[in-house]
Amino acid sequence: MFANYLPLAARICLATIFLYAGTGKIFDFAGTQATMAERGLPLPGLLLLGNIVFQLVGGTLLLLGFKMRWGALLLILFLVPTTLVFHAFWADPGETTAFLKNLGLIGGLLMSMQVGPGPVSVESLLAKPDRTQETSST
Repeated sequence: MFANYLPLAARICLATIFLYAGTGKIFDFAGTQATMAERGLPLPGLLLLGNIVFQLVGGTLLLLGFKMRWGALLLILFLVPTTLVFHAFWADPGETTAFLKNLGLIGGLLMSMQVGPGPVSVESLLAKPDRTQETSST
């Protein structure tokens, strides 16, 4: 019984950081956009908008366990370039922890893609047969 809730706990832990960060970027859009511009990224406003969408959509799908593998893929596609551009520890040793944290997040997302959303998820709920139809047909 307890094991049924482990994938849910993992999804909550993984999704929280993305939902928190994506929401934070909405409330500090100008500051985040300025930071991206300082890094020399082209079209920082457009890239930031994509960043927010990937984090919020991917995090929500992961949290709910609905199309979770697509959500995890969105988050990985967000993390790889973000990690390489903003947490390049080879250029700034102070970024080593952030680089490794993102590497760990990618690993957790890959594992989630392999394991799936688990029994306590929207996908599992939608996959269950409608018991009212079974009852009425007998």
